[in-house]
Formats: sequence, C-alpha cells, structure tokens
Amino acid sequence: MADYPDVVFIVLDTHRADRLGCYGYDRKISPNLDRFAEQGLLFKQAVSPAQWTIPSHASMFTGLYPTVHQVTQQSQSLPPTTPHLAELMQDSGYETIGFCNNPLVGVLNNGFKRGFETFYNYGGAIPSIPKKSSRMPWPFNRIGEIYTQFLRRISYPIQNYIGQSDLALRLSFKSWFTPIWSKYANFKGQNARSVKDVSEYLVDREQEKGKRPLFLFLNLMETHMPFTPPAQFIDQVAPYYKQNKEARQLMKSWNREAYRWAAPLDEPMSELESQVLSDMYDAEVAYQDDYLGELFQVLEQRENKENTLVIIVADHGDGLGEHGFMGHAFNAYEELIHVPMMMQWPARFSTSKVVKEPVSTRRIFHTILDAVGRVPEAQGVDPVQVHDLSLANSVSGFDDGQIIAYSEIYPPLTFVKAIESRNPDLLERYHCLSTRRAVVKSEDGENFKLVDVEQIGKELFNLSADPLELEDIVEKQPLTTQKLTKELNRIQTSVELQQKEVDAGHQVEMDEQLIQRLRGLGYLD
Repeated sequence: MADYPDVVFIVLDTHRADRLGCYGYDRKISPNLDRFAEQGLLFKQAVSPAQWTIPSHASMFTGLYPTVHQVTQQSQSLPPTTPHLAELMQDSGYETIGFCNNPLVGVLNNGFKRGFETFYNYGGAIPSIPKKSSRMPWPFNRIGEIYTQFLRRISYPIQNYIGQSDLALRLSFKSWFTPIWSKYANFKGQNARSVKDVSEYLVDREQEKGKRPLFLFLNLMETHMPFTPPAQFIDQVAPYYKQNKEARQLMKSWNREAYRWAAPLDEPMSELESQVLSDMYDAEVAYQDDYLGELFQVLEQRENKENTLVIIVADHGDGLGEHGFMGHAFNAYEELIHVPMMMQWPARFSTSKVVKEPVSTRRIFHTILDAVGRVPEAQGVDPVQVHDLSLANSVSGFDDGQIIAYSEIYPPLTFVKAIESRNPDLLERYHCLSTRRAVVKSEDGENFKLVDVEQIGKELFNLSADPLELEDIVEKQPLTTQKLTKELNRIQTSVELQQKEVDAGHQVEMDEQLIQRLRGLGYLD
C-alpha cells in the first residue's frame, strides 16, 4: 500500500467559478486558490451534473448522473446497492474520514456518509467535532463529549425528519425564524474551525507509523447564504458598506428572508441591492480563501505531499439575480453549473496545465479510483470505464472524444411547494416545474452550450464569445443547434438505459436477499 496516493477531496459548496482570479476575475480575493491552480491543473470549463447540493454530491460520490442514481430530492437516499466512493476507497485499504459543514450531506440520512470510518459533521443543532477541537479542559471535555453523543443520537433522527418535512421548510422561511435556525442549527456549519481541525489532524497524522493511505473529504459552506463574513473582508471588497446604512439594511433583510435565497425574482433588484449581494458574496470568497491558505501550507509540509492527489471543486454555483434567478434551484445557466475545479498530484503531474475543454465533475469518482489503481469488485463499477473517464485523460490529451459535459436540472420540490404557497405566478413565469438538460461541447475551439427546457424549448449560447449567456443564438445557428441536440439526445438515451440497468441490478440484489431470508427460514434448500 506504500505506493497508493493519499487523496484529499475538497468541495467548496456554492462557489461560482467566475469569482476566482484563475477564472479571470479581476478582484484579488482568492490568492491561495489562484496559486494552487497555477501550480497544478485547472479545468476551465468544469460542469456540474446538477445545480444543487444533493444530486451534485450524489454524482461525485457515485460517478452517475442524477437520472441514474435517482437522488434528486431531499427525501431520497442512495440505494445500498449503489457503490459509494468512500466505500470503495475503504475496500481498497484506505482510511476514510470526512469533515462536513453542509447539513444536507452530513445530517440527512441519505447514504452520503456510507464508507466513512470517521465523519465529523459541523452542521446541525448538535455538531460532531474532533476531541481536540473542544474548547473545554479535561475532564469536562470528556463529560461534554459523552453528553453530546447522547444528544446527537436523539437529535439526528429528529433533524433528519425536519430536513425532509415540507412544514418545517415553510416554517424556516419565516423571517423571524431564519436568524435563529441559521445560527443555532449551524446551517452553514463552522467552516474556519473545520479547516483548522483538518490541518491539526494532518499534522498529528504525520507522527503515526504504518498508517494506511488516506481518503479525506472536506465540505465548506462559506459562500452560501446567509452572508456574514468578518468585517476585515467586507472592508476589503466593500469599503462603502460600513458607512452605508441602506446597504447594511438590505443585507440584513436578505439574511432574514430565506425564502428569497432560492426563489426567482418577482421584480428586478435595485442597483445597490445587486451590488451589496455581489460584494458580500465576494467577501465570503475572500474569507474562505484566507483560511484555506493554512490548510495548503500543511499539505505542502507533509512527507507524502508528492504522492497526494488533491482535488478542489464546487458542487454548484449560485445565482445573484442573473437571468432573474437567485440561489441554485431552477436553471442551467453558467452561474450554477459552471464550477471551479483544480487538481494537484506532483508524483503524476509534475507541470501545471490548463484544460479548456468541457469536463463533468462526476468524473472525480473515476479519477480517484483510477489513481488508486485497483477498483474493488462492485456492482455497476466497470474498471475499463473508470480508466476511460479519469480526468487524467483530459490532462494528457487522450480524452477519446469526452470533450462534452452534461447536466440535469431537477427542480427541488420543497422549493416548488414554497413558491406555490407564496407566489405561484413565478412558477409559470420562470418555468420552475420544467426539467432542464444541458450539454456543453467544444466546437472548432469554442465552447457551446445547449439547454433543453422541458415542454418549453431550447436555448443555445456561445460560451466563448458570450460567457454571461446574454444572447440566445438557437435561431442564428441551426446547424450547431442540430449537432448539440443530437448529442443531448444521445447522452440522455444512454443515461436512461443505464438507469434501467441500475434498477434491474437493485431488483436482482433484493431478490437475492429475499432468497437468503427464505433459505434461512427453511422454505428453500
């Protein structure tokens, strides 16, 4: 196992690609991430398979598109027969550990924590954190830990029920209640603290002898609403904010009204409102980048740094009023599905490189397993496909025609119901009930994107010439539309066939389990 690489997998939840210098942003708010990208591999057109947390994480953990893994809503879970990345890494002899700030990943009982020997969850009413992170002295820290474990066993089923409850969601949208649950239920986790804990864990681990290779997962929620960055980062990007009472009142109002975080805009925002939201998002980006610098220093000092694969990616982006949308619930525009993705693995890739062609972030699953070099036998995991879909092929220029990425936008039904109860006209105006499917493909050195909105029609954008997607050219370029429609239909057909195969596999597995139970009861020989 000595030659097996350590793997560090970092998800920057809700992070837009266009707010990083390495993606062309002119504000100097991300020096640490920009340096990481400059020294490694940068994927300029990484595309998320989905537009929000649950289906996107499920795709990265399984390598499957949402239609195939079928986890597109908060109430759904990964089937036990669908192999999870952490399970496969554990089967390969890896120590598997997670540090998570998103309650949808760390609190809900949706199968996302499968395969992790240790999983620290910084979100939820009663977080689970490393012993060393406790601020209480011994023996009070031990007493507190036992008490917290007891409370957690009681609270997790309750929190899981609340997290899947339409009534609880509607209650959470009450402006008087939002500040309470967002703070005391640790909606955004404790991000800086979790990064400090990861750094300390890695430093302590350096002293261990005969340790197994490492698979470490870290999820950060800093750039998600509500926006409450420290004052020094607000001063850095928005020096007017401290003296502008109207700006502060606007941000306070947005932070209190959780319903607006995902609902389409009923009317355009004012110029100041748009600026405040954008600047506060940037302040969160700057804050997160600052404390990530500490983690990058620790990674640089590790003995096994040369043979450590570090992947940094966003699960999705976020809308800040573009195209009439806020949040990340209902559309396939670039602010949601174009995500930052960068990678370092000095032992394999000694020089930096920028990959301009479209790639899907679901391929992180295949990339990590291919790096390990041994795919455990599991239903639905094909070693040949694992190798073919590894992002290493994109870096080496041998992607075998995989210069295309596909995304599926299933609207979160909890938000649909919330809008229906408050402003149902928005559902029709913004086609919120429609499933959207998108492909991004390189054509003659340019990246084009086709979006098919169910029962509405298609949109075509030249992302190279029009990165903000301001001009729909579906009528101007019928040949490109025809080509991408053919690609979209091809991928969609393949995905639906794969879904049927997975469903059949689940049925076979269930039948085998039933046979074993019947045999154990004596009904079968």
